[in-house]
Amino acid sequence: MKILIINGPNLNLLGTRQPEIYGSKTFDSYFSELQFGFQEVELAKYQSNVEGELINKLQEAQEQEYDGIILNPGAYTHTSLAIADAVSSIKTAVVEVHISNVMDREQIRHTSLISKNAVGTISGFGLNGYKLAIQSFLNTREAN
Repeated sequence: MKILIINGPNLNLLGTRQPEIYGSKTFDSYFSELQFGFQEVELAKYQSNVEGELINKLQEAQEQEYDGIILNPGAYTHTSLAIADAVSSIKTAVVEVHISNVMDREQIRHTSLISKNAVGTISGFGLNGYKLAIQSFLNTREAN
């Protein structure tokens, strides 16, 4: 199984940005833990602060035949029709992940333009949301 993790704006600052919300671990160190914990899965990661680059990566992921995409679109969750359209335009299954509980934050964060096009959304479990998303892909594969 091949899974691509795509992280959006400001997620390159994990470990230093608002650790009371996002924790103190960098995504690179967490990604190493994911690779160790899911050795049966070919994991790749990508991060960009640029909306168009995230859209390009979503489209490329389909071409590269990933079995699933874990997408944390960051603040673009609430503002980007273009990313929502990209998710709805590809056949690769997408699980939307948020580190914080977005429903416990500012009102604008309560609306996701991405969710209706994703197979599921995981929010509020910290970095463990990525593990849960990988497990959801594995469970789906086992069920089929």
